[in-house]
Amino acid sequence: MTTVRQRRVGKGTEAAEDQPSEETSVKPDGKILPDPPGGKLWNILSITVGGIVAISLGLLTSVYVATLHENDLWFSNIKEVEREISFRTECGLYYSYYKQMIQAASIQQGLHGLVYDNKTESVRTINILERMNVYQEVFLSILYRILPIQQYLEPVYFYIYTLFGLQAVYVIALYVTSWLLSGTWLSGLLAACWYITNRVDTTRVEFTIPLRENWALPFFAVQIAAITYLLRAHLQPAQERLTLMVVFIATFLFSLTWQFNQFMMLIQALALFILDSLDMIPTAKVTWLYIIQISGLLLVCVLQFFNSMILGSLLISFNVSVLIARTIQKNLKKGGLLNRLGKLILHVVLVLCLTLLINKFIKKILNLESDEHIFKFLKAKFGFGATRDFDANLYLCEEAFGLLPLNTFSRLSSTLLFYVYGFVLFLLTVAAVIVAFRNLSGSNQVHLKDKMEEYTVTLKPEAAYSLVHTVLFGCLALSTMRMKYLWTSHMCVFASFGLCSAEVWKLILKCLHLYTSQRTQVIKYSIPIITLLYISFKFWPGIMDELSELREFYDPDTVELMNWIKSNTPNTAVFAGSMQLLAGVKLCTGRTLTNHPHYEDKNLRERTKQVRDF
Repeated sequence: MTTVRQRRVGKGTEAAEDQPSEETSVKPDGKILPDPPGGKLWNILSITVGGIVAISLGLLTSVYVATLHENDLWFSNIKEVEREISFRTECGLYYSYYKQMIQAASIQQGLHGLVYDNKTESVRTINILERMNVYQEVFLSILYRILPIQQYLEPVYFYIYTLFGLQAVYVIALYVTSWLLSGTWLSGLLAACWYITNRVDTTRVEFTIPLRENWALPFFAVQIAAITYLLRAHLQPAQERLTLMVVFIATFLFSLTWQFNQFMMLIQALALFILDSLDMIPTAKVTWLYIIQISGLLLVCVLQFFNSMILGSLLISFNVSVLIARTIQKNLKKGGLLNRLGKLILHVVLVLCLTLLINKFIKKILNLESDEHIFKFLKAKFGFGATRDFDANLYLCEEAFGLLPLNTFSRLSSTLLFYVYGFVLFLLTVAAVIVAFRNLSGSNQVHLKDKMEEYTVTLKPEAAYSLVHTVLFGCLALSTMRMKYLWTSHMCVFASFGLCSAEVWKLILKCLHLYTSQRTQVIKYSIPIITLLYISFKFWPGIMDELSELREFYDPDTVELMNWIKSNTPNTAVFAGSMQLLAGVKLCTGRTLTNHPHYEDKNLRERTKQVRDF
C-alpha cells in the first residue's frame, strides 16, 4: 500500500468598477455615454492593478501546490520507479502514454504506437487516441522533444509543472469571473483566497496530477469567465465576436481533455435552457452557446477518430432538440402569465421527448453501448435500477462516487465561505424568482421607474447564469463526491461576488429601509476587506506549517514488485489483476495488460468482470 512518512533527512481603498454596470450612463438609443477623462484614467489604473494581482495570485497558487507535492513525496529525491508509482490508478495509465511518446524513436513512430496499440489490452489492437482523452500527453511530449530543454528538465518535471501551471490559469479565470460579476477586483482577490484556503475541497491536483479533470477544469473556468462577459449588456459587435471565439476555444479544449465533458456541458446547457425559457438571458446569445457546444464536441469527435460515444451524447441530442423546438414554437415568449406557463410546459415536454428520440435513434444507428455503464450507475444510485449489476457496483463501492460527506460543509464553513455562499444564494434565488415571475407575466414592460425604483428587483443576465450554474452543479456535487470540485471552485466565485456586489447590498439595504449610495459603497468594500483579514490571520499560520512539513514517498512492496516484473518476466508477458495496480504495471514495466481503469468500453467492462470472476 502506498503511504507517505515523515522524512528522515530535512532540507535546511480599492479601485471602482472598470466595466459598464447597471448604473452606466446610456443614451436613449442604447449607446453608452463616454466616461469623463478622470474616470477613464481611474478604470485603466484599476484594470492594471487588478490584473497584476490576478497574475500574482495565479502564480503563487501554482508554486504553492507544486511545493506541497514536493514536500509530501520528496519527489526530487526518490527513484524514477517511485515517481511513477506515485501516479496512482488511472493517472499512471495516462502518464504512460506521455512516457511512450517520449521514448519513441520518432514522433511518427510514437503516434503510430498510440493509433495501433496492442499493449494496453491483450489480444486486441486499439486506437488510444480514439478511446482516451490523451491529446494533451501527445502535445506535451512533442513539445518536450522539439524544445531545447532536455538537458535542463526531466520529462516528468515538464509534465507536472505544466499541470501546476494550469492551476495558475484556473485561479486567474475564477478571479476574473468574480471581478466581472461584481465590478471590483477585490471580489476576485477574495475568490482566489477562498480557493486557496479551501484547497482540500477545491482541488486535488497535488496528489492526482495526470487526472483528466486537472487538465480540463482550468479551461472550463476560462469558458465560464468568457460566458460571464458575453452575457453582459452593451457589448460592441467586435467584443461579442472575440468573446464567442474565446468561449469556443475554451469549450473545445475542455472537451478534448476530459471524457466526462459531455455530461458537464449538458448541465451547463440545462442552465442556459432554464434561463432562456424564463427570459432572463438573451436568446440570440444562448443560441450561439448551443452551437458552440455542438461544434466543439463534433471537432473533438473528428480528432478522436469519430468516437461514437461523443456522437451519441445526450448533450448533442438536447441542444439539437432545443433548437428544433424553438423553431416549432415561434411565439413562446408572448402572452400573459397562464398562456406563457402553458407554452413553457409544452416546450419542456417537447424538448425532452425530442432529446430521447434523437438520442435513441443515434445509438440505434451506431449500435452504441459505450456509455451504458454510466446510466446503470445512475439508476442504481437513485434506486431505479438493479443494484447487483457489476458495472454499477464498481462505482457504488467507490467512496468518490458516494454522497458528499457532511464534514465538507464544516470545513467550508470554517473559512466563512459556506455561510456567505448560503446567504448570497438565498438572496439571489428570491430575486430570480421575482424577476422570472415578472418576465412571465409581462409586467417588465411597465415603466414606473420614477416612483417604483426602490421596489424594483433586477438580476443581471450574467448573475442569473452564475446562480443557476451553481445550483445545478451543487446538486451534482451533493449526489457524487468526485464532482464537488466543479461546485466548490464556483462557490468561491459566487460567494465573493455577492459579498462585493453593489446590487446585492443595495437590495438588502432597501429592504431594511437603510439605503444610501454612500452606505452601499462603504459596506461593499469594508465587509470583504474584514473577511480577507479574518482569513489571513486565521489560516496563514496553518499554510506556513503545511509548507514546512516534510515527508517522503514510501511504498517498498510495490517498488519491489515492479522491479521483480522487469527483471524476471519477458517483455511479452501479460498481466491480469486489479485495474488500479495494472495501470502502474504498464507505466513502470511496459508489460501488456488484460484490463485497465479507463472504463468507457463495453468489451473492456466484460473482460474486467471475467478477470474478477476468475
